[in-house]
Amino acid sequence: MFALLLWLAVLPALAQQEPVQFSSSVQRTSDTSAVLIIKALMKDSMALFTSQAASADDPLISSIVLDSSSATLLVSGAIITENGQLQTLPDGSGGSYRVYQDSVEFRLPLRVNAETGSVSGKLVWLGIKGDEFPNGEYPFTASIPAGSDAASAAATGTEEEKSMWQIFLEGFLAGLGAFIMPCIYAMVPVTVSFFTKRSKTRKQGIKNAAVYTGSIIGIFTLIGFLITVVFGKGALNEMASSAWFNVGVFVLFMIFGISFLGAFEITLPASWSNKIDSKSGLNSYSGIFFLALTLVIVSFSCTVPFIGALTVLIAKGSFWAPLVGFFAFSLALSLPFAVFTIFPSLLNNMAKSGDWLNTIKVSLGFIELALALKFFSSADLAYHWGILDREVYLSLWIVIFGLLGLYLLGKLKFHHDNELPKNDYGQPYLSVTRLFFAIASLSFTVYMIPGLWGAPLNGISAWLPEMKTQDFKLAAGNVNSSNTATLPTGPQPKKYTDLLESEIPGVNSFFDYDEALAAAKALNKPLMIDFTGHSCANCRKMEREVLSNPEVMQRLQNDFVVVSLYVDDKFQLPENEWTTSKLDGKVLKRMGEKNLDFEVALTNNNAQPYYVFVDTEGKLLTPEGYGYNPSIPGFLAHLDKVKKLFTDKK
Repeated sequence: MFALLLWLAVLPALAQQEPVQFSSSVQRTSDTSAVLIIKALMKDSMALFTSQAASADDPLISSIVLDSSSATLLVSGAIITENGQLQTLPDGSGGSYRVYQDSVEFRLPLRVNAETGSVSGKLVWLGIKGDEFPNGEYPFTASIPAGSDAASAAATGTEEEKSMWQIFLEGFLAGLGAFIMPCIYAMVPVTVSFFTKRSKTRKQGIKNAAVYTGSIIGIFTLIGFLITVVFGKGALNEMASSAWFNVGVFVLFMIFGISFLGAFEITLPASWSNKIDSKSGLNSYSGIFFLALTLVIVSFSCTVPFIGALTVLIAKGSFWAPLVGFFAFSLALSLPFAVFTIFPSLLNNMAKSGDWLNTIKVSLGFIELALALKFFSSADLAYHWGILDREVYLSLWIVIFGLLGLYLLGKLKFHHDNELPKNDYGQPYLSVTRLFFAIASLSFTVYMIPGLWGAPLNGISAWLPEMKTQDFKLAAGNVNSSNTATLPTGPQPKKYTDLLESEIPGVNSFFDYDEALAAAKALNKPLMIDFTGHSCANCRKMEREVLSNPEVMQRLQNDFVVVSLYVDDKFQLPENEWTTSKLDGKVLKRMGEKNLDFEVALTNNNAQPYYVFVDTEGKLLTPEGYGYNPSIPGFLAHLDKVKKLFTDKK
C-alpha cells in the first residue's frame, strides 16, 4: 500500500518532466568578448524548432532573452548560431518545419569585461512531438570565466579546453593540409633530388627516411617551440620573411639546380667520406638534418592558421597544448616527405634499365632554378628592392620551362646525357611518357606568356610576385574603367601608397590602420582588415581566386572600407610612428612588425591571410576572423553576415 501511494505521488511529477534537457555555459574568446552556449538534449522523439527564420516574414521560433541586468553584455546586432543536424519536415499543409532532433547547441556572442561575473536570462523554446507542440522557457545563470590565459586559449579555438587527442588530431590534419600549400611544394623536388644520390639501396633509403622524418619532427616541435618562447610570437615568421634566409635559400637552390644540370657534383672530400663511413656516426646524417631544418623554416612562411594560433598560445604562456599540436603537425608534414625519401631508392634500383634517372635529375634541376626565384622574390618584395618585377620573374620562368620542354624533346644535351634510344629501324625516338611531360612543360610555358601583359594567371598566382610590380598591364584600362564608377567617394589612401598598391582588383585599399578607420567613420561603413604578407602564397591565392571575383569586389567596393596590413614588410617607419608592443614591450620600428603586433593584440592570432571586420570604433564585429578558405560562396556569406551585424548595430 505504501509503494502504491508513493507511485501515485511520483507519477504526476514524472508526467510533467520536461521533454528537453538544457545546460548553459559561457566561453570567453578574448578579454572583451565571450560566447553564451546553451545545449539542448531532446528525448522521446521530441524535436526542437530552429531559432533561424526561413524567410523575412517567418517569426523566430526559439530565442534567447537576457535579463535587464545583463543587457549590456549583448553584442549589438548579435545573432544566434546553431550547431546540430537541421531537418526539414512537412507540416501537412504544403509547408514545412525546420527542426533539430536529438540535440542542438545555441551560441550567442557577448561583450564582457576582464573581470569574472555571470550572465542570466532565459531560452524561449518550442518543440514538436507528433501532433503536439510542447513549449516552455529555460532560465539560466552562467558564470563568465576570467580573462588572461583562459581568454587566450578560447580565442585560438579553445585548445586548452580540448582534450590532447583533439588537439593532436587537429594538428595532424593541419599538417596534412599544409603539405599542399604552395610554399611547401618547393621542398618536394629538393628532397627527391637530395636523396636520389644518397639512397642507393632500399635499406639505406628507409634509414634516411627515418632520420629525415625524425629531424623534421624534432626540429619543428622542440626548436620551433623554444624559439617562440624565447623570442616571441613572431620570431619564426620574421625568420621566414627575412632577407638573409630567403636569399640564402635562393643561393642554395641555385647551387643544387646547377649541380643537377651536370655542371658539377656536390660531394664530400674522399677522406671525409671514408672517415664518416668508417665511424658510421651521426655526422653522416648532418646533411639530412640541415635539409630538415630548411623545411621547418620554409613551412612557417605559409603561416597556417593552426600554427598561427599555436605560436600565440605559446607566447601567452600555455605550453602543453601547443607542444602536442606542434608534434602532430610536424608528424603529418613529415610523412609525405618520408615517402619521397624512400622513393629515390626505388629509382636507383631501376636505373639500370636506361638513362631516364639522369633525365629526372636534369628536369628537377630546371624546376629548382624556377623555385629559387620564389625565395628571392619574397625578399625583393619585403625590402622593396624592385629587382624581380612580375614580368621579369615570368620571363625567367617562361625561358626555364621552355628549355625544359626542349630538353625533354631531346633538343638539348648536357654533360651526362646519352643519346635517345633507337627503335628497330635505328632511328632515335621519344618514349610516350617523356613526350607527355614535354607537352606539359611547353603547355605551361604557353600558359604563362599572357602574364607578361598583365593576365592574372590564377592557376599560379600564389607563386608570382604581386601584381603591383607589373609595369605593363594590357587590361588595366578596362579593369579600372569598370570599377572606378563604383569606388566610394570620400577619403582616399595616402600613406605608403608610394610603396604599396592594392592587390584586390578595383578595390581602393588603405595601408595604414588609423587612416582606414578614419575613412570608415567618414563613410559610416565597416572596416575589413586584410592581414597579409609579401611572401604569403595563400594570400595571393585568395586575392586572385576569391577577392577578384566580380561579386566579391562589388561588395567590398560598395559596403566596406578595406585596409591591407603587411606583416612582413621591412620598411622602416619614421621615428614618430614607432610604437611599443603591449605584448612584450619591444619597440616596433618596421611596418611589418607593427602590423603583426597589432594583429596578435586584436585577434590573438598571427595567421595570414586573415580577414577581420571591425566597426567605426575599431571594435570586432565577429569574435572570429576569416582565414584561408578559397570558397567564393563562403566569403560572400561572411560579408553578408558582417554587413547585417554592422547595420543592426547602427
